[in-house]
Amino acid sequence: MGESAKQREIAHAARAEAFLSADVGGTHARIGLVRRAGDGIEVLRYERYACAQWPSLTAVLSDFMTRLEDDVLVRHCAVASAGYVLGDAVVNENLPWPVSIGEIRDTLGLAGLAVVNDFEAVAYACQFLQVHETQPIVATAAVPANGPVLVMGPGTGLGSAVLLPGKPHATVLPTEAGQICLAPGNEREAAILRELARDRDYVPYEAALSGPGLVNLYRAISTLRGTPATLAEPADVTRVALDGSDPAAVEALDVFCGLLGSFVGDLALLYGARGGVYLAGGILPRIRERLLASSFATRFFNKGVMRAFLQQVPVRLMDHGQWGVIGAAGLYLHGSTAH
Repeated sequence: MGESAKQREIAHAARAEAFLSADVGGTHARIGLVRRAGDGIEVLRYERYACAQWPSLTAVLSDFMTRLEDDVLVRHCAVASAGYVLGDAVVNENLPWPVSIGEIRDTLGLAGLAVVNDFEAVAYACQFLQVHETQPIVATAAVPANGPVLVMGPGTGLGSAVLLPGKPHATVLPTEAGQICLAPGNEREAAILRELARDRDYVPYEAALSGPGLVNLYRAISTLRGTPATLAEPADVTRVALDGSDPAAVEALDVFCGLLGSFVGDLALLYGARGGVYLAGGILPRIRERLLASSFATRFFNKGVMRAFLQQVPVRLMDHGQWGVIGAAGLYLHGSTAH
């Protein structure tokens, strides 16, 4: 049968039963047993796994399945993963292990398996978000318009996708915006960029706006300050930046927030994000107060004649949580690519 007919058959079968949905990032894999509930997705069981503690995604999914009730038969799985699909593999250097689509399908005995980008799934789930489930980052009295919604966030990498409202279902434009060339906004950032470029011939935004990127900023700033870089983990840089005990870490977090504001503003203009911006990822919820006090909003609005447009674009923080699981399941039910 044709690929579109195959997709419709698999999606139709999945609608009638519970199935697995996974949101896999570089640090955590979030796994859910889900089923369709009206126009939405019901999460029946949910677990979060630390990727570094498992030898493969297949092992994570197998463990989750062994914990299900004996009478639960799982024949379908949706996977939202950092990176992109190339043949049988998911390609992304931030994942702790290679991912083979065929291995997962064959080992678990699945009739259908779909793989989408992780932020593609989070973006799709945003249509189900309620305002009270988010927190404002940029103050605006504007009501979100019916237009594109930008979803992005730093974690192990820098994810980004755009939700395009429509009927009968919204569609999502997955992007690799995190790989856009980093653009400094002032002389200090230009000096930092020069440091980042010493050991690579291309510096994307992800090299600064991610967990590893925060460490990169800290090391570059330590070099510029002439002080030793004693911290190696993003959580440690964040911790000492928030308690103010390391000036290089404090500056690194401030630069991080400023660069993020500038980049979010650029993407909001690029995609015409009249529907608003949702910030996700694993880092921002932990630094929300610092983000609010930083130059994020100033840099977000600093777009010349387009400031008036951006003043109509709400920017809100969402907790990543189960939304990737929900979004992957929704995309699967509505006919995403099956393998």
